[in-house]
Amino acid sequence: MDFDFAFALKIVPRVLEGVGNTILVAVLSFFGATLLGFFWEMLRRSHKVVRPVTQFAIDAIRSTPALVQIYFLFFVLPYYGIVLPALFVGVFGLSFYYSGYISEVFKAGIDAIPAGQSEAALSLGLGRFDTVLFVVAPQMLRNIAAPLGSYSIGILKSTPLLAVIAVPEMLGSALDVASDTYRYAEPMFVAGVLFLILALIAALLVAVLERRLGVLSTSH
Repeated sequence: MDFDFAFALKIVPRVLEGVGNTILVAVLSFFGATLLGFFWEMLRRSHKVVRPVTQFAIDAIRSTPALVQIYFLFFVLPYYGIVLPALFVGVFGLSFYYSGYISEVFKAGIDAIPAGQSEAALSLGLGRFDTVLFVVAPQMLRNIAAPLGSYSIGILKSTPLLAVIAVPEMLGSALDVASDTYRYAEPMFVAGVLFLILALIAALLVAVLERRLGVLSTSH
């Protein structure tokens, strides 16, 4: 069966029906993964008894495929009476999976800050909270902006995994078109191009943020 460009253009609006959910899932999952990743890193830096347990949890999250985690949440938990909405499973599943990687980003960002700066702030009378907020956090943000941006794009590209649990994102919309028309090449091509466009836009926004942070760092 030959590729039909006219048909591909015709189905663009139908595939675009899932773009809203794709962006929503990507944004919510990114913020969820960032918050969870920061939580993991704070636990890892807490009591010496908690550190190895937290490290094991992070390693377990990173070593398990995201699709397996999503399947567990959506198909296994109902056997134990826990039924969660597909959209919630998708957002939480991606947030949980990527939190293991983002925790390493926070670790590297914090470790890159000289310890003497925190010690100097404390010696000048700043409290621990103010030291973290005004001394550590701004420098950490500049250190982690680039890798966080990369993971935000990675999360966007992982949203098609949610098609397996019937979340109506772009790949799901493309599969609906394919099942109705028995043509798969065109819907997959359209979905791929649309994901490429979204990823390029996200990369542009990340680059703008990095430049902005660079201006802020040189202006003070």
